[in-house]
Amino acid sequence: MNYPQLFSKLSEEVDEVRYLVVVDKNFNDVDSDEFDAIDPEDYNYLVYITQRLQDIMGEGIMVEFIKKLESHKDVALFYLSEIDLYGIQTDLEDEAIEIMVLDIVESLVA
Repeated sequence: MNYPQLFSKLSEEVDEVRYLVVVDKNFNDVDSDEFDAIDPEDYNYLVYITQRLQDIMGEGIMVEFIKKLESHKDVALFYLSEIDLYGIQTDLEDEAIEIMVLDIVESLVA
């Protein structure tokens, strides 16, 4: 991982991306009675920004980050569930989504 601006702001070393961002395929949980606000047919991935990464960005940068993620060329549809949880429709795979997110963060914390 080569994100010097981001990693310079971390108070402790991070060796896995999941400590900063979690990307999961979105699917229908047939065992759950809960309504899926982030419909898997519309949004094929869920993106969660960890508290650690939120603390680095702060509220102002988080708002800018959300705007940049929503308008990114590889994001066809975007759903803001909460400040730290999004549904996206993309042709990218998990690792490429993580890279996209960290690239955006790196550009904003510089």
